[in-house]
Amino acid sequence: MKYLVLVSHGGLAEGVQSSLKMFAGDKTDQIIAVGLKEGKSVDDFALDFRQALAGLEADDSVLVLADIVGGSPLTTAASVLAELGKLDSAVILGGLNLTMGLTGLVMKDMLEGKDLAQTILSEATAALQEFEVSSDDDEEDDDI
Repeated sequence: MKYLVLVSHGGLAEGVQSSLKMFAGDKTDQIIAVGLKEGKSVDDFALDFRQALAGLEADDSVLVLADIVGGSPLTTAASVLAELGKLDSAVILGGLNLTMGLTGLVMKDMLEGKDLAQTILSEATAALQEFEVSSDDDEEDDDI
């Protein structure tokens, strides 16, 4: 099985996991979320991360979405994955948001490697846009 693993500073990973339950509740058993809590050390996070992955089987793989590329949660997760022999088969992306999580959860079993990464990044990029609301005054100006 391929798991979606969310890592972040604070509660972002758990928040995205909670939101994903609204969209894909039937797949929530395939999501692992671990946050580096305020006041905790990187070593504490590594321990929490190891415990969260304890149920993975030898042939399981992971798609890791982290909040910040190069941040402690991502780099620590990568180190633990290397220790567990899962780094080579992992896909790891930074910039965690809900669109990435949903796309990753839906597509993780259909695509592999670079194709999976590109699809997630493409969907996340397309979702980033300004939302403009026109006021009633703008509509009146258009009629003149």
